Amino acid sequence: MSIPALGNDASQTAKDVVRDAVSDVTVVDTVANNLGIVAALLVVLYALAFVCAIREIMSSRTAQGSIAWLLSLAFLPYVTVPLYFIFGWRSFTDYAIVQTKLGRSERARRAKELRISDEAETRDWPVLAKVSNMPFLAGNACDLLVDGDAAFRSMLDGIRAANHTVFFQFFTIADDQIGTEAADALIERAEAGVEVYVLYDEIGCKSLPHSYLNRLRQAAVHVSGFNETHRFLRMMGPMRLNYRNHRKLVVVDYEHAWVGGHNVADQYLGRSERFGHWRDTHVKVSGPVAVACAVSFSEDWLWASGKEIDLPEVTRIAKPGDEPVLVMPTGPADVLEECAIAFAEAAGRARKRLWITSPYFVPSIDIQTALFAAAMRGVDVRILLPEKADHLTVWLASHAHADVMVDRGVKVYRYQKGFLHQKVTLVDDELASIGTVNFDNRSFRINFEITLWFTHERMISKVAEMLEQDFVNARQTQPDDLDKRSYGFRVLAQGAQLLSPIL
Repeated sequence: MSIPALGNDASQTAKDVVRDAVSDVTVVDTVANNLGIVAALLVVLYALAFVCAIREIMSSRTAQGSIAWLLSLAFLPYVTVPLYFIFGWRSFTDYAIVQTKLGRSERARRAKELRISDEAETRDWPVLAKVSNMPFLAGNACDLLVDGDAAFRSMLDGIRAANHTVFFQFFTIADDQIGTEAADALIERAEAGVEVYVLYDEIGCKSLPHSYLNRLRQAAVHVSGFNETHRFLRMMGPMRLNYRNHRKLVVVDYEHAWVGGHNVADQYLGRSERFGHWRDTHVKVSGPVAVACAVSFSEDWLWASGKEIDLPEVTRIAKPGDEPVLVMPTGPADVLEECAIAFAEAAGRARKRLWITSPYFVPSIDIQTALFAAAMRGVDVRILLPEKADHLTVWLASHAHADVMVDRGVKVYRYQKGFLHQKVTLVDDELASIGTVNFDNRSFRINFEITLWFTHERMISKVAEMLEQDFVNARQTQPDDLDKRSYGFRVLAQGAQLLSPIL
């Protein structure tokens, strides 16, 4: 009896089956012939998982997070070990050494000796002062800079007028129109003999071409990435991919400092078709605060580049104004989660109003509790967030957290006139903050940030007037708005909320 010939499709299928079988046999043979290597790799992997597990047990921040890491390390070590090195391994003892070397513990005493310490404000806000390791500094002149035109005009004018020193530090720098203007100003000053330092974050500047940085270096500008001497994939030590320098700081001649939410890119001037008007806030402070900001920069520079800036010996610091201001640099090198402590303290002290503006709102349990408690004691708690999204996952998580706020009596507003990116807090008529801190876990616990705190009625009044106008340009979220969203949106928002610890 003859066997019928296979059709073309059946013949091809048979060939594929044979090929796959041969491939599988090849893989098995390869493994079998290298059992020693495979066994060694498994031993190394589980040894690393064990080291990570011990470290997590000894440095646990929350029981829930630690249990999640430990289970994942036990059952999925192949995936979890590299993730833990990126997201879970937190060690900045080397940065703490830098702070000690530059005399951080002596700054309060030094401020007293120079007679720039405001003792009354420091007594009124002891937690903020202890978090900052500095007292409130007296004698400053402050200029509130609303939106990009005012902020960049002030910063660039300040740089162009520099006589001997410029510190220029940003999370993001773009090679666009404003980025070119900034580079031109920095290069012109460097060529005139001014010492110019540029510090950038590699993650925030991932799209910045090497040609931009090389142009600065060729003009004798000192340039360093924040991880210049701390590469992400170091064989000995933790990866730093998850820890970013989010500070935005300019210091000129140790006399003037600029801090706020603007990065150096055209979109921060409202030149983006996607975002349109960009709502952001910076502040210029002249006086003793500029020296404190310069010290913060020098710490970052030493840790990033391995080179120490020769700070001048100071015997007298000018006081061009009458406003007390506190400089609060925070980051993962802090012994405690000091940024979160400071903002929780501010919320806890509120009696009449607590107004918060942030582009991202992913608060931890302790911050949520402080906000709920403020609302329950009758404080006018308002949170101003963007209507538009720039980072989808964080935006979705912000919706989930904001919905809980509305349910608890907190007023949530969505900014309508473009994109809102400012980081400003107002407490009663007593305290205001402007800086780089978003209301999320990343800013409170993971990133290097800087915040300026103000108590003078002049700045409080200006901030209140600015925020009142922002609320006019915003839409308040009503309780029934939550029910109008699709079920799919609510699922995505709740799912994004689960990622809150790393957002």
